[in-house]
Amino acid sequence: MKEFNELFGMAIISISFVLIIFIIARYTYLIKKSMIEKGVYVDQKTNRFKYLDIGCIVFGLGVGLLVSSVFTVMQMSEDTMDLLVWGTILIFGAAGLVVAHFIRKKLEEQ
Repeated sequence: MKEFNELFGMAIISISFVLIIFIIARYTYLIKKSMIEKGVYVDQKTNRFKYLDIGCIVFGLGVGLLVSSVFTVMQMSEDTMDLLVWGTILIFGAAGLVVAHFIRKKLEEQ
């Protein structure tokens, strides 16, 4: 019964993931289609730094994981350690997003 529950849970997670990807792709397609039909010009300058945000966020998350590994060797309760680890990861991820904003702002001025 336990294996069935685990299999059922994994199936639900997989189906949810696929549905989320499908909904996002469909929504993006419909938005682009309606913009083309209305004759709206999409400026390609916005796509110039397409991966800057993603790269900075992933870099921030990586640094957050690296820094949060320090908390795993400290002698503290498991709840406190989990809170510090997740908090550190989220803070560094947000810092990566802020850095991406300032980099984009500086590059757009040029």
